[in-house]
Amino acid sequence: MSYLKFEKSKLVNLEYSLDRELLRTNRKGSYACSSIIDCNTRKYHGLLVTEVPEIDEGKHVLLNDIDATVIHNDMEFNLGIHKYAGGVYQPKGHKYVQDFDAEDIPLLTYNVGDVVIRKEKILDNEHDRILIRYEVVDTSSPIKLRIRPFLTFRNVHSLSKANMYANTRIEMVRNGVRLKMYEGYPFLYMQLNSEPEYIHVPDWYYNVEYSEEQARGYDYKEDLFTPGFFEIKLRKKESIVFAAGIDEMKPTGIKHRFTSLRKSRTPRLSYENCLINSAQQFIERHHKTTSLVAGFPWHSGSARYTMISLPGLTLSIGDVESCKKVLNTYIRRMSGPMFPSTLSVDNEQYDQIDAPLWFFYTLQELEKADPRINIW
Repeated sequence: MSYLKFEKSKLVNLEYSLDRELLRTNRKGSYACSSIIDCNTRKYHGLLVTEVPEIDEGKHVLLNDIDATVIHNDMEFNLGIHKYAGGVYQPKGHKYVQDFDAEDIPLLTYNVGDVVIRKEKILDNEHDRILIRYEVVDTSSPIKLRIRPFLTFRNVHSLSKANMYANTRIEMVRNGVRLKMYEGYPFLYMQLNSEPEYIHVPDWYYNVEYSEEQARGYDYKEDLFTPGFFEIKLRKKESIVFAAGIDEMKPTGIKHRFTSLRKSRTPRLSYENCLINSAQQFIERHHKTTSLVAGFPWHSGSARYTMISLPGLTLSIGDVESCKKVLNTYIRRMSGPMFPSTLSVDNEQYDQIDAPLWFFYTLQELEKADPRINIW
């Protein structure tokens, strides 16, 4: 039985479901985060949030959201949901949700008339890419699935506004398109494992609201750009995988990649497994370094918090190698007895005086975990 499961009666209650968020990260520093019904409530939410070192040291929201529409018997049922002024939610895709399950990866089940469709999301642990699988569990006749992506291409601390400088042109790639809204950003490749029909109708959706930002007293209205949409026909028991990332994929490998990533996940069948999964999400491996994130979604690394939490996030689950690599990352950046407060290359500060004390605590725990290590 899944440890994280919510039924329809709770999911359709927005006061309940919007207050519960789901975070997925990978080892490259990217993440995907939203509420459990996929309605973004923070400017930090998005389906693909990744680092763009060509612009700055922060994280950037490339793929903000996706609206999927089921077209059946000439009727359209939009499964998406966004908040607008006056507490208006449009479309109201949450009313079709049957249940949410996160045993291994997030799974939302929708019921539209006699159509039952499942949506599963998985963030690639080795690439800046998210894969979303739609499966038609049941239907009386073939359906058409429309997939409309929403893009922002901006830093997580800012908000996007409609403007004349955005590049709205796309380039066709195998089973999809690629787009780069602004200079300095990488191309975002959006592909499917089977060839879809792509309709290019660039447009802006104005004044989407983020309730958590409003509650915090920050700007909370954003304009989302959509380049167009994909459409593909599906029959009962058929599925399609949508991939969005900064590298192009071979369409024949998209579904296989989704399956292999799913098999590699630790099932969340117990509280302990949930903690193990959570511990792994704070470890980043990129640019030939291994480090810890102090917290999601807006924190970066911190010497103090790294030394405090490192034994619990690594040694407690038997990951001695990651512990050593993180320590080496900070040792290489030492200035005298002090560690940099963050790993920023533009703004080095050495003001966390207790970090070296926690460093020795971590060394003691490392020696307990592996007495063969000659740390002195």
